[in-house]
Amino acid sequence: MTPEEFRRYGHIVVDRIADYRASAGAMPVMSRVKPGEIRAQLPAAPPVEPEPFDEILADLDRVIMPGLSHWQHPSFFGYFPSNGELSAVLGDFLSTGFGVLGLSWQSSPALTELEEVSTDWMRQMMGLDPAWQGVIQDTASTSTLIALVSARERTTRMSAARGGLQAEPTACIVYTTAQAHSSVEKAALLAGFGRDHVRIVAHDTAHAMDPGSLVAIMAADASEGLRPCAVVATTGTTASTAVDPLAAVVAAAKAHDSWVHVDAAMAGSAMILPECRWMWDGIEGADSLVVNVHKWLGVPFDCSLYYVRDPHHLVNVMSTNPSYLQNAADTDVRNLRDWGLALGRRFRALKLWMLIREQGVSRLQDRLRRDLSNARALAGIIGATPDWRVVAPVPLQTLCVLHEPPGLDGAALDDHTRRWVDRINESGAAYLTPAILDERWMARISIGALNTEWSDVERLWTTMQRAVAAVGTQP
Repeated sequence: MTPEEFRRYGHIVVDRIADYRASAGAMPVMSRVKPGEIRAQLPAAPPVEPEPFDEILADLDRVIMPGLSHWQHPSFFGYFPSNGELSAVLGDFLSTGFGVLGLSWQSSPALTELEEVSTDWMRQMMGLDPAWQGVIQDTASTSTLIALVSARERTTRMSAARGGLQAEPTACIVYTTAQAHSSVEKAALLAGFGRDHVRIVAHDTAHAMDPGSLVAIMAADASEGLRPCAVVATTGTTASTAVDPLAAVVAAAKAHDSWVHVDAAMAGSAMILPECRWMWDGIEGADSLVVNVHKWLGVPFDCSLYYVRDPHHLVNVMSTNPSYLQNAADTDVRNLRDWGLALGRRFRALKLWMLIREQGVSRLQDRLRRDLSNARALAGIIGATPDWRVVAPVPLQTLCVLHEPPGLDGAALDDHTRRWVDRINESGAAYLTPAILDERWMARISIGALNTEWSDVERLWTTMQRAVAAVGTQP
């Protein structure tokens, strides 16, 4: 494709994205295609000869669009907000269009230094002290893996440079709760701890980590000669957005010189609101922190901010310095290849930088406050309605909801919940994601799509009531 062809089709693509965003609310939220339906419409082998780009765009409409579930729909209440504010989408375009790679500072100085600036802007916006230094990773899963590798190396005094964990005389232990994201266990496995060395700490009735239980289980491990290595605490757990008590967790961990990693993947964006910062009281005692600005804040996926208080340790753990990347500037600059797993990186900072500049902190705060207000209002309505219950605290924008008809419990209630949620999703009117909390299925309502207003939340509540009436209480 020539630059002129790119110019012509680029205008067409931008128009299509703009039209899509303007009309997404008129589409069924969840895709209605059946498994294998998209694949069946595509050739099994690649084309030998070039195809006109007009035909490719036609197939985009014919084949691909019906297979999309619309995360930008105002009635999307599933999973978590994954907002692509259009100013940040343009930043993503530019990143891809420029095609630069951050192998080292010299390979693209602007990439490195804009990443330093934009992550520091976010640090300030979230009220963190200057000791925190940030870098952009792809996802929170990668950030948690880096955190646990860093914890392992601090506890073992850089065992990777010797025989690794296999050569250590005693096992290192990781602590978290059953409410933590599944990536915590995966990271522990990939970092070499082993599933037997991941301890599940009890949680309280609000589904937050119980610090007394953490103290007890760490003391028990230490008394047996094991090494408490890392605690992963969560601000805004996946199922219910529960908030672990960081100050107490940090105190328990520091008694054993254990690393504290804070997963604030979704909830971290709320920390741009001063009134929400009580949720991570004690954060300054943690060692690492992850915030996914590609969730609620509005940056297009992927853009996960990983912050550490000891960047020198991170660099010691992650550093790689092949001769072909060395240059005279190395002693004066930050080479971001030494701040994570990947050698190269995309220019992700452009989309974060453009979002913050185009929206300003005040508009970002206004949108998040809108979502928090809508969640509280819906929780009040549901809590006041017979046979409906909000089953977990609502510190953020996610509600955990049950409809409990008289005489229905156990497996029958689970089946009822799944049926009315499925009915809503299959109708295309809205999208909810069910999840298990306290061993029972419930409906998660995650409020926060860019265009979701109170009228959309009210419409969801009407849809929910109609769905339970339609499915009844019989199998």
